Parts: sequence; C-alpha cells; structure tokens
Amino acid sequence: MKLINELKLKLDHSRQDLLNALSKKIQIPINKIKNFEIVKQGIDARKKPNVVYVYNLAVDVDEKYLFKLKKYDDYFPDHKGLEYKKVKSDFRPVVVGFGPSGMFCALALSKAGLCPIVLEQGKDVDSRKKDVEEFWESGVLNEHSNVQFGEGGAGTFSDGKLNTTLNNDYCKKVINEFILNGANEEIFYKNKAHIGTDYLIKIVKNIRKEIINNGGKIIFNSKMTNFDIKNAQITNVQYFDLLSNTYHNLKTNCLILAIGHSAYDTFKLINNKGVKLHKKPFAIGVRIEQPQKIINFAQYGVCKNLYLPSADYKLVCHLKNGRSVFTFCMCPGGKVVASSSEKNTIVTNGMSNFARDEKNANSAILVNVTPDDFKGDVLSGFELQRKYERLAFEIAGGNYNAPCQTVGEFLGKNASLPIECSYRPNITMCDISKCLPDFVTESLKEALVIFDKKLKGFANDNNLLIAPETRSSCPVQFDRNENYTCTINGLFAIGEGAGYAGGIVSSAVDGIKCAEKIIFKI
Repeated sequence: MKLINELKLKLDHSRQDLLNALSKKIQIPINKIKNFEIVKQGIDARKKPNVVYVYNLAVDVDEKYLFKLKKYDDYFPDHKGLEYKKVKSDFRPVVVGFGPSGMFCALALSKAGLCPIVLEQGKDVDSRKKDVEEFWESGVLNEHSNVQFGEGGAGTFSDGKLNTTLNNDYCKKVINEFILNGANEEIFYKNKAHIGTDYLIKIVKNIRKEIINNGGKIIFNSKMTNFDIKNAQITNVQYFDLLSNTYHNLKTNCLILAIGHSAYDTFKLINNKGVKLHKKPFAIGVRIEQPQKIINFAQYGVCKNLYLPSADYKLVCHLKNGRSVFTFCMCPGGKVVASSSEKNTIVTNGMSNFARDEKNANSAILVNVTPDDFKGDVLSGFELQRKYERLAFEIAGGNYNAPCQTVGEFLGKNASLPIECSYRPNITMCDISKCLPDFVTESLKEALVIFDKKLKGFANDNNLLIAPETRSSCPVQFDRNENYTCTINGLFAIGEGAGYAGGIVSSAVDGIKCAEKIIFKI
C-alpha cells in the first residue's frame, strides 16, 4: 500500500466523501481503488471556527495504476498482536501487579509459553468496580481494592489516554492488542486516541482470559509480603491471601515487580531487602474543573458541534522561581474522582468514558518537585505525598470530602458562584493552600494567570480547584540494567512504579520489553 498524507475534509463528511477526496488527490478513478484504510485522523483548528478533519490514508490500487503512486511512500499494515515462539523453563515467572506493565508483561510471557503467575492485591475488575463505586458513594475505602489497586491498575479508572512520546512497533502492538480485546478500532488512527473507562473494564477482562488460555494464572486478593534471595538470586516469593488470611510460597527464579506508584508498603519491603532505589522528581498540584463548552469554544471557536469530539488541551509554563507548571491527564467530558488508597488521605484524579460526554472538563495542574524538596532517605518523596494527602483529609472534614476552592477565591478575588463539581463523595469549600506546599501554591497562582491567557476561560473565577493531585508519577526509580534486572539476579522492575514509564502505552511497552529479555535469555 502507499501512504497519502494531508487530506482535509469538512466535519460532516462521509466515508464516500473521503474516498472521493482520495481519488481526486491521486488522480485515479474510484473503481480502480481496491482498498484504503485510515492511518491517522487529526483536527486542524487553526482557522476557527472553520475546523476541518485531516487524514493520512493508505491505499491499494489496480496494478496498472501503480505508476501514479511512485512518489508516495510505501505503507505496510500491521494489525497483529504479540507473537512469540514457545520456550520452556523450569520455573514459572511471577509478576507482582496487574496494571498495564504487569498485564502486558504477563501477556507476552504467556504467549511465549512461560505460564506466568500474577499476584494482584486488588480484586478482579468487576468486584473492584463495586468497591470503587461504594467509596465514591459512601466514603467506605477498601485499601486493597480501589482506583489505584486491582485488575488493570490505576489506568482502568482514567481517561484511557494512549498518548506517548514513543512511536515504534511496540506501541503498535499494544494498540493492536487493545483492539483485538475489544477497544474501538479508531484508537489505531485517531490523534490523541483514548479508550475510556467503560471500554477499559471490558478489555482488561479479555486480556486476563487470554493470559489464562495461554497457561498463565492470575491470583487476585494476594499481596506480596516477602521474597527470598540465595547467592544473589531470587528463589522464592511469599504472598498473603487477603480472603483466607493465609500465607503462601511460590518457588521461582524470576520475579517481575509491576507494582505501580502507590504501593508504599511494598516499596519499604523492597528497600529493606537492599534493592537499590534512587530518588526521582515528581509533581504535586490540584485538579481544575471547567465547563466543557468553554474549552470547546477556546479550541474550536464553537461551544458544541455534533461532529467534533470534546476538546482537550495541554499547557506548560516555566516560572521565574525555577519551577515548571503543566497540565496532566486532561479528561475532556469527564469527572474528577476520589483516588485514595490509604485510610484518612485524599487523592484526586480524573476519568472519562469513551463518549467523553459529561458537561465538565478536568485536568491536573502540577508543579515539579525535585529531590531537593524532600530531604531524607530514598522513600522520603512518598512521605511528602502522604503528608499533604493527610492534611487534605483533615481540613476537608475527615470524611473523604475533597478540599475545593474557586479559582477566583484562590487568586484572592471576591467570592463567585462555583460551577457544579463532579467529585464524589463530596467537596468541602475551603482554603486549599492549607494542604499544599507553599511553593506549589505560589506557582499555581502564577501559572493560572498565564494559562488563562493561552486558553481563554481556563481560569474563570467560578471554575474549581480540587486538591490535592499527588500521584502523577513515582518519587523513586529502580536501579536496573539494560536487561531490566535490578541489583539481584532474577529480579525485574517495570512500569510507572519502576520509574521508567508514564501512562498506559509506555508502561505496557516497558512490560513487553522486559518479558522479551526474559524470553530471549531462556
């Protein structure tokens, strides 16, 4: 096939309109076009409100017309998932954690015939969904089954964004696996593609079934409590069954840690075992919530259009105090959600369903935090996070309400009527600076003014700031080599919790690459 770039069409175009435009551009009759597929779809809003769709297409034509396409690049479609030759091992690899990195690591290992065993302290996604909804409705938190822990990891209750700075065959394989397991096919070609929480819940179940069908095993409600080392080699893993209150042992020479960024007690265990960790920069901030129609108007020039998706944004500024402030995990047409994983703490995050049809938009606004900001041992970054999560719990009333303030009041203006907040269980209107480091508060105040100039309406006085957002990334990084091994033979660390990924796709790719190191070594 040949790649044809930059086809622009009106918002209300049909597939036939797309075919007509393709035929006109390559000057080949429609009936001589054998096949075409969308490679990329983007939006050009530079001349708002005259917004158009922009396509890159792959096309196959009758042989006698191929000469007309000589100037175009070749394109080779790839819609296959992960594929490996079968290998054998005396021990089954043990994967701890079933978020994106652990899930795709286990998937790759299972397809290679290595029959991994996955330990996940949380529940299967259906049971987990019930626990999450109960927390949002009543404030009853299950510390092992929540937005952070359980099947699919933190990404399951998110927007399901597939943004990544990577662009390689691994990314394509991840996208293909999602599609093969139930994601909408448009994630293959849409710019800034997303899956949505409602689809992710179905997809992670299907991937789990695929791992099991390939000989793998997933044990939910099972928390790793220890691992044994002999002659600098992993020999055994111990876990606690949260349902039966019993301890169990698994013999293995291959332990893969895919623990995410929130398993503080597991990081303590790892550190006490002498596994080398480093402090790493992370970020602290708030969630901002705005009416989606304001964001649409700022980006498209119209508040709503039947043929346009809910608009998003990505903003960053560098302040004179040396801090960077940036938006993160922007959720068009979504909700701000309670994401605590420890009792008596407040953690915020955002999520959207596939349709992105809620009336508000939300995004984290984060300020960079460096190791100089958290003096102490290698785990002191976690303590900084927990300090402000606990303060937020206290100042909002001690009932899992989140501290909330209008943008206007935060910036020292007169009180204004706030927009309706999507956060559950509830919010408490108060001074959010009391649960943020001073440097974060001051940086946010300066950045809000800058961002509102870049995106009109971003910081309207009645928009809301919900605090705190602390779990955007992990404050430590494992010391691992090019084979993904960490200090001890047979010990691997992957994904966001390892400090080498950020987001669903990069975490999944990290898991796959680790699995391949194990497969190829065997």
